[in-house]
Amino acid sequence: MNEKLRIFACSSNPALAEEMCACLGISLSKLTITRFSNDNLFVQVLENVRERDVFVVQSCTQPVSDNLMELMITMDALRSASARRITAVIPYYSYARSDKKDAPRISITGRLIADLLQTAGANRVLTMDLHAPQVHGFFSVPVDHLTAVPLMTDYIGQSYDLSNTAVVAADAGGAKRVGRVAARLKLPMAIIDKRRVGDQNVHQGFVVGEVKGKNAIVFEDEIATGSTMVTTIHTLRDAGVETIIAGATHPILVGDAVQNLSSSPLQELIVTNTCAVGPEKRFDKLTVLSVAPLLAEAVRRIHTGESVGALFT
Repeated sequence: MNEKLRIFACSSNPALAEEMCACLGISLSKLTITRFSNDNLFVQVLENVRERDVFVVQSCTQPVSDNLMELMITMDALRSASARRITAVIPYYSYARSDKKDAPRISITGRLIADLLQTAGANRVLTMDLHAPQVHGFFSVPVDHLTAVPLMTDYIGQSYDLSNTAVVAADAGGAKRVGRVAARLKLPMAIIDKRRVGDQNVHQGFVVGEVKGKNAIVFEDEIATGSTMVTTIHTLRDAGVETIIAGATHPILVGDAVQNLSSSPLQELIVTNTCAVGPEKRFDKLTVLSVAPLLAEAVRRIHTGESVGALFT
């Protein structure tokens, strides 16, 4: 690999960055992140990055604000050190959920954070399965938007008999994303009528589509508290579904998510490591697939000027 390539990891998911480097046959570049006594962050790059092509890996997981500040300060330090190009590798971009003005006097924060990342020094962004695809357009720098759908559908296709299975969208908003899963697996699709009445409260009505007596695959972009997923599972069981498999690219798993999901009538929950999944978030029904090879190949192609889109064609 070209010696001009450098990969740095902030605090949110260093294991993913290490695995990406292993795929590329390079070492993770060194930096130090500490805090002053007044809680201010201090970042120092410990390697020469002058005229290097630099990638900084950081997911927007808890604590989100701290992780964003780490990423921006790191990129600013790299810019000051004369890096030739800085790519923010953000496997999980949490503020993609704030993509519209759906209440009075609020910020469209997805756009604000995009502007801040560019101001901090990002020349390019590499991310995966944005909650709202239109957030891609909030950035004024090039964005490579990857998807974990092929990885997850390949796993499901190899692990299960799908002869009597339907793919289910938990709400109309996820229909397009779930439609790609159904098309890839060559399966019929159903949609659940959902009404969100709060951050953690969801009301679901009827299932639109034939699911009685079938097995179901439920696919989401992320799972936070798990409230939507648990409600979906019970809605499908009430509709006569036999076995339920769930998939989500981003396993946030906060609050009572682990307890609720592990005790639900769910066969398996398949996620990726875009977010760090520590021991406290692991349970028997959880399977974690690695996106490190995919991200590493995208990094290689960005560095060499090859097509990233060709990864999915």
